[in-house]
Amino acid sequence: MLFAYAVAFSFAYQSLETGTGALILFGAVQITMLLVSVVTGTRLRIFEWLGIAAAFCGFVYLVLPQVSTPSLTGFILMTLSGVAWGFYSVIGRNSKNPLMDTHYNFLRSLVFVIVLLVFSFQGLHTTFNGVLYALLSGGIMSALGYTVWYMALRRLAATQAAVVQLLVPVIAAIGGVIFVAEDITMRLMISGAMILGGIFLVVLAKPKLATHKTVQNDKQSD
Repeated sequence: MLFAYAVAFSFAYQSLETGTGALILFGAVQITMLLVSVVTGTRLRIFEWLGIAAAFCGFVYLVLPQVSTPSLTGFILMTLSGVAWGFYSVIGRNSKNPLMDTHYNFLRSLVFVIVLLVFSFQGLHTTFNGVLYALLSGGIMSALGYTVWYMALRRLAATQAAVVQLLVPVIAAIGGVIFVAEDITMRLMISGAMILGGIFLVVLAKPKLATHKTVQNDKQSD
């Protein structure tokens, strides 16, 4: 799943705009994880549906200015990438040792990478800086990020994990404001509020309902 996500993502962005690709990717991730959650027997409450809808609408509003009509190939590849990441996240909820599991996931992916290199060797072009940045970004920072994500997944329901990922573009936008002096726009504030509010609803829904259910069980036991 990790290899499928990364490869489909990389090739998809050769024919997609940034905003369009992000919209397709996160949409596919949300749908995949929610479907898995529903199929495995989870029944979503009204506040979860409202939270998911609010967060996703906020995300769409954030990337809307960058969205253009996607190519069919780009759309299919990015959808496959989102589905793969959705399953990668669902599987990760069962991880007992996130660091070791991520380590093995990267090692196993190398087998597929080598096969891909064999078929694409003629068009391969590398530079020292390119290889260095790839190792730093993919082999170190992404690996650490995926490890932290697996650690977080153990304490999140599938629906919570699905919607929490919509924080990524908000964090990226805030990073742009802090590190490259981008403007804080009204669109960013509105979309950020919608995403955070939606996540807040989803995250709080289950604990409240679980507490209420526990109280009812205690009364029945009495």
